[in-house]
Amino acid sequence: MLAIKRLSSSQPDFWPQLRQLAHWEGGAEARVEAAVAEILAAVKARGDEALLEYTRRFDRLEVASAQALELPAAELDAALAGLPAEQREALEQAAQRIKQYALRQKQESWSYTEPDGTVLGQRVTPLDRVGVYVPGGKAAYPSSVLMNIVPAKVAGVGEIVMVTPTPDGERNPMVLAQARIAGVDRVFTIGGAQAVAALAFGTDTIPAVDKIVGPGNAYVAAAKRMVFGIVGIDMVAGPSEILVIGDGRTDPDWVAMDLFSQAEHDEEAKAWLISPDAAYLDQVQAAMERLLPTLERSDIIRASLTSHGALIQVADLAEAAEVANVIAPEHLELSVAEPDAVLPLLKHAGAIFLGRHTSEAIGDYCAGPNHVLPTSATARFASPLGVYDFQKRTSLINCSPAGAVTLGRVASVLARGEGLTAHARSAEYRLGGD
Repeated sequence: MLAIKRLSSSQPDFWPQLRQLAHWEGGAEARVEAAVAEILAAVKARGDEALLEYTRRFDRLEVASAQALELPAAELDAALAGLPAEQREALEQAAQRIKQYALRQKQESWSYTEPDGTVLGQRVTPLDRVGVYVPGGKAAYPSSVLMNIVPAKVAGVGEIVMVTPTPDGERNPMVLAQARIAGVDRVFTIGGAQAVAALAFGTDTIPAVDKIVGPGNAYVAAAKRMVFGIVGIDMVAGPSEILVIGDGRTDPDWVAMDLFSQAEHDEEAKAWLISPDAAYLDQVQAAMERLLPTLERSDIIRASLTSHGALIQVADLAEAAEVANVIAPEHLELSVAEPDAVLPLLKHAGAIFLGRHTSEAIGDYCAGPNHVLPTSATARFASPLGVYDFQKRTSLINCSPAGAVTLGRVASVLARGEGLTAHARSAEYRLGGD
């Protein structure tokens, strides 16, 4: 029997229970933060020497020098060449779809001229160098390589440096092949908080970057949080989430497997189904109990659903949307007859999958939109990873002589009102025009 929580919006304590279920404490444990702080300080102070020490300790990997941590391009080529034809074709198709979607996100510089000749605008330029963290070994998710690197390439980033751990020397050929397809510039076989530190501070071997993106464990997440401000980061991600809104007419097996698809990530993942149809919730639960034993990661899925899953009955689809907006999920499936009618009611979600035939798994791999999404209700203010994360914007102001007079008078009044006389006089010096 699968012990998954059942909630109903008719319960008097429904909303507090819902918020408690959806809550995730994003801060790392004190012991994790203390360990990460020590690693960051060591890499900052001792550079390559500290990297080699931590690689020996955590990855059980002995290398002669930090230079040996960098993989030659030939190894990436060999990994790609060694893939089965079907896998390689699927990777290339996914990369192309991600690229085509990313091209539509690319922002361009713009400007406009006011009647007095003053020109205002915005210049959009790519970041100089980006670091991409990719989990390695048996825990690798090669699909994240394309999702993090392709948008950076489309943005025009000058250099993309990938770091990926190789515990016991185990290298994931899919990770290396995807790095080659995506067009990475350099790859280093390091991981953990020490890799984040190297990217943030730079060492003699590993160049400092401007921004670090990519998923990782609790130590990596804590390290990214702690170096933010020295470098940019994409986000600090929480456990994976899926919320399905169902009208009761989608095959229960489909929905059950959709919920499993995120619950199988780890025991902390969250999977929820909302429907006005109580009988349908029963059908999906029965399908889950029948299908769960057929899956390799059934123990993980069961733990996830028992601790964090929920089947939620609501009055109607409008109330389902209200619940979804409180949860602000990473992935939201609209498994209903007319998803376009429900879509305007939804305000917060990382990605929305419309219709019965659109599984979240398609978005994870090859639909085109990025699968790096805001979690833990941060979709209220955050967006999916995209080309815009690898571009920066610079304001442009070019005053004509007439514009300097008009704007200078306004600036003078405001500056003197703030008591900043030098500001005021700087503007006033140009009031004569010419």
